[in-house]
Amino acid sequence: MANAVSQPTLIVKNKGLLTVALMLGTIMQVLDTTIANVALPHMASALGAAQNEITWVLTSYIVAAAIATPLTGWMSDRLGQRRLFLFAVIGFTVASALCGIATSLPEMVLFRILQGLCGAMIAPLAQTVMLNINPRERIGQAMAIYGMGIMVAPIVGPTLGGWLTESFDWRWVFLVNVPVGALCVAMLMLYMPNTEIKRRRFDFFGFGMLALAVGALQLLLDRGAENSWFQSTETWLELGLVISGLWVFIVHSLTAEQPFVDLRMFKDFNFVLASVFMLVMGITLFSGLALLPPLLQNLMGYSVIFTGTLMAPRGLATMVSMMIVGRFSGKVDARLMMLFGAILMSYSLWMMTSFNLEMDYWPIIITGALQGFGMGFLFVPLSTMAFATLAPRMRTDATAMFSLVRNMGQGIGISLVSAVLASMMQVNHAELAARLTPTSQAVQTQMPGLLSGDPQIVSMINGLVQQQSAILSYLDDFWLMMLLSVASIPLILLLRGPKKLKNAPAKTEEELALERAHAMAD
Repeated sequence: MANAVSQPTLIVKNKGLLTVALMLGTIMQVLDTTIANVALPHMASALGAAQNEITWVLTSYIVAAAIATPLTGWMSDRLGQRRLFLFAVIGFTVASALCGIATSLPEMVLFRILQGLCGAMIAPLAQTVMLNINPRERIGQAMAIYGMGIMVAPIVGPTLGGWLTESFDWRWVFLVNVPVGALCVAMLMLYMPNTEIKRRRFDFFGFGMLALAVGALQLLLDRGAENSWFQSTETWLELGLVISGLWVFIVHSLTAEQPFVDLRMFKDFNFVLASVFMLVMGITLFSGLALLPPLLQNLMGYSVIFTGTLMAPRGLATMVSMMIVGRFSGKVDARLMMLFGAILMSYSLWMMTSFNLEMDYWPIIITGALQGFGMGFLFVPLSTMAFATLAPRMRTDATAMFSLVRNMGQGIGISLVSAVLASMMQVNHAELAARLTPTSQAVQTQMPGLLSGDPQIVSMINGLVQQQSAILSYLDDFWLMMLLSVASIPLILLLRGPKKLKNAPAKTEEELALERAHAMAD
């Protein structure tokens, strides 16, 4: 006799088509975290932005999403899941269209912020609805579909972005969302039912202080190099806002009756270590994705579509490694899998420090695949270890903070490597140019035209110096990322596994599948 299937929390008339609608919205939102990367050089040219400024297109989206993600639960209760999901998808689609017609960098950054604010709510809502429309016995299967679905977007993002930019125009990396968003809205209106609206208090003050600190930190990182860092009054003002906003947020959260975030979660040693590790992973992973397209297109002369193709093996390797991790989950110590992933990640970054302008494309493919394979062994076990010893009542707030830390790592990483790249280009250019003196043997034997002051020769030599200083600056960034990755490895050894209770029942395959799917979704 077949086992009885329990009733889902939410009854819908067509679960299959609603699942398709949920995944359309999720993939569309996740796609935008990577699809714009390969088009950055073209955007910079069209919008008249410098290399260190165009990364605002990425960081503004990431920070807006980081700030808005914790709002999802409260807004879902106040508006209902159907209304909020429709609002988020419509807002994201409209913002995408506005990005596609932007004529200046400030316009683009403003519209990307709107994209981030709306898009931040799509993935958490989609996951919640999929949990609600499936019976308890099939939740693991539903979350596995969701987790695998959101992995498709980062894999095809750079390739799709490259093809759209090469075949049409960089604006289509945003405009492609319009028909997808319209289809998603139509299906949601047809198949997603209304849910109960709940009235509950929201800690606006606590949220405001956290948003102030996060926003000021990102402004400091984005504009620091342009303002000569702490030689500028603006930088000191932004630092003051970061410190004061964070300080007031902490004090308020420790003293308020119903704070925005319960800070007692940070008493858990595992959660703190895992959060620090996730911050480092956010810095190293996404900063690398932002660095490679300009390197491949501007210095190595690859086309946009070929650049996207070269970056695809990274995502494919991550998907393969996550499948392997799923097989070993619960059978092999999570710390051992994380250690393997961290070492592989560090080794791939070390290989990237040997890049040069004479190499072919195979080092790009090999290092990307190794890095992606290592990341798969990091994310799933890390998500498990982060909550292994945390009290169940704190998991809701902890999930939001863990997501915030990851998003801030992405924003900090992109800003950090961009600032280092711009600074080291000036330093390396000055050092290389200083060696081209009239007494230099290389100048006398190989570049005698430089001594006569021939404008064409001077221009050609200056171009070569700029090219060499640029590749050296990229290598400086790769060294920085590698050192950060290596420095985080000892944190893995300090993590503690969950205490096993005597006579505790073993976890079922369904429970293990659910844990893996949640980690993959995160």
